Amino acid sequence: MPRKAVDKPRAGSNRSYHHGDLRRTLLDVALRLLEEFDPSHVSLRAIAREAGVSRAAPYHHFADREALLAAVAAEGFRSLRAAMVERVASTEGNPLERMQEMGVAYVLFAVQNPQLYRLMFGGELRRRESHEELQRESGAAYAALGAAMQDSMETGSGGGGEPGNFALSAWALVHGLAMLLVDQRVGKPDMSDQQVEVLARQATEVLGRGVAG
Repeated sequence: MPRKAVDKPRAGSNRSYHHGDLRRTLLDVALRLLEEFDPSHVSLRAIAREAGVSRAAPYHHFADREALLAAVAAEGFRSLRAAMVERVASTEGNPLERMQEMGVAYVLFAVQNPQLYRLMFGGELRRRESHEELQRESGAAYAALGAAMQDSMETGSGGGGEPGNFALSAWALVHGLAMLLVDQRVGKPDMSDQQVEVLARQATEVLGRGVAG
């Protein structure tokens, strides 16, 4: 059963926050709570309490709980894109191999940040289309994956398909595997990053064979 973020200070919670940038502080606290709690159980009240501010303070920066969580999800997509781009930048190989490594980075990010990943893709945000920053950052993450796919298609036949369709296939594959791992439908709860990498690479190699034709 998902744990709920309590509304009173937790034992050992002695963090000191400086509120020169309250918005940043609230986002950091929310991200930290998501390391422990399911998104549906992270309340605006708990975030304010952990940040050491009044219950009303978050409303100076966010219209409501969803607006704050949407900003957190946008940060998640920004971090996901950065993880994929960094992985590709450190990979020596052809565009097809770099695309596969981007897929590995995607799956690793999900497994290392399961509750944040659920927030990014789950149903907690009911007005997703109305949050501009979230739309922008999620689009940028998908565009990075699409660009890698297009580059990889230039090294092989790709069956003559459209890059957009292949990018969608790539996303479906890595997202599906990521969700299976996050929900512990495959693998083991204590899988190491190395074991996750092996599994993710095997999956992206299947996609790579399709791109190579």
